[in-house]
Amino acid sequence: MKIRAIKTYYKQLSVFYKHSQAIKRVKFSKDGTNIAASVGSNTIEIFDAKLQSIQVLKGHSDWVNDIDFSSDNNTILSCSKDETIRLWNVNSGKEVRTLEGHTDVVVSARFSPNGNTILSGSMDGTIRVWDLESGKTIKVMGEHVACVLHAQFSPDGRFIVSSLIDATIEIWDAQSGKKVNKLKGHLKQVLQSQFSPDCRFLVSCSSDKTIRIWDLKSSKEMKKIEGHSNWINSVKYLPDGQSVVSASRDQTIRIWNVNTGKEIQKLEGHKNHVRDIDVSFDGKTIVSCCNDGMIRLWG
Repeated sequence: MKIRAIKTYYKQLSVFYKHSQAIKRVKFSKDGTNIAASVGSNTIEIFDAKLQSIQVLKGHSDWVNDIDFSSDNNTILSCSKDETIRLWNVNSGKEVRTLEGHTDVVVSARFSPNGNTILSGSMDGTIRVWDLESGKTIKVMGEHVACVLHAQFSPDGRFIVSSLIDATIEIWDAQSGKKVNKLKGHLKQVLQSQFSPDCRFLVSCSSDKTIRIWDLKSSKEMKKIEGHSNWINSVKYLPDGQSVVSASRDQTIRIWNVNTGKEIQKLEGHKNHVRDIDVSFDGKTIVSCCNDGMIRLWG
């Protein structure tokens, strides 16, 4: 697999967006031309690369917890505290379908890498896989004792990771729906986990203020990364697989070397909890959002 080089230094760009309410999630489109954000209590807004608003999606009756773009960038997937998952046409702004089945807050929603299915995670303790065409549930996994806080496919679509409120991480076979691994090491709830680009490792972040790198073959914790002074809300691999970027309640975004655990760079500018980050496909731009209602770009 060809490794894409990343920028070695990011700076805050002059482009930003300010809203009167908190912004909970941000997501790049697959081609990097658009950004979606969950804005305020129940709205999704789509922006161009200069953070000019181009579309507003309304239909959820409560906070939007997660968003994702389809591979062709024409559809947005969202999930909400209203216990529903919704699909939207990006161009028309119209809701295409509502998926119902979870019995508590839906915290996570993602398209599969092949685009045929949807993955959702909920505080009802389950992960569901849905058929995109029919909108029907085709697999229910977990029935966890603990609430699911985040769920995501591996880049090759073979596995699913779920991050749990009981400080554990579970790995599932996406085809069979069987649990294949359980990772323990965090001391408090795991807020996000993500597979490395080559699917060999996993990065996780927690309210215990640590980032951890896991070797999936050995099921061992390879590195504990410390430096943030508050909860770490989000962590993502950069495209090279050798670095991760994290966002924290301590108002900072930090970039780390996964092999040494050393901080490469600290990005400052937000004035409140940094809720989420995403990285463009080419690794050249980072988008972040905050409780202060601000979306910022770094590149």
